Amino acid sequence: MRTISLIIILLITFSLNAQTKKSRHMKVAVWDTYVTKKDGTIMHFDIIVPEEIKDTSIIYAYGREYLKSKGQEGQPLTSKESRFCHIEPVKPQWEKEINQKGYCIVEMENCN
Repeated sequence: MRTISLIIILLITFSLNAQTKKSRHMKVAVWDTYVTKKDGTIMHFDIIVPEEIKDTSIIYAYGREYLKSKGQEGQPLTSKESRFCHIEPVKPQWEKEINQKGYCIVEMENCN
């Protein structure tokens, strides 16, 4: 019984260490995005994705999903509106959302 308990503790410890290392090493790509809203104002937001995602159709789909949630569906979102900016380590406040949805949006200006 003691051996089984020790094995379970070791497995849990290994799993937690692996999760911690993954978080510390996760890097994300930041896509700087400016979309003209239906009222003519410009909304500025960043689309944050794991650095491995390079397919712009996926990244723009994430942006369109966000626009829909803001009542801005149908507004153009292409390479003209959204461009790769840089890679950086993931911030804790982004990580949960990225793990759940695959991306995170950081609102900058006029996103209400």
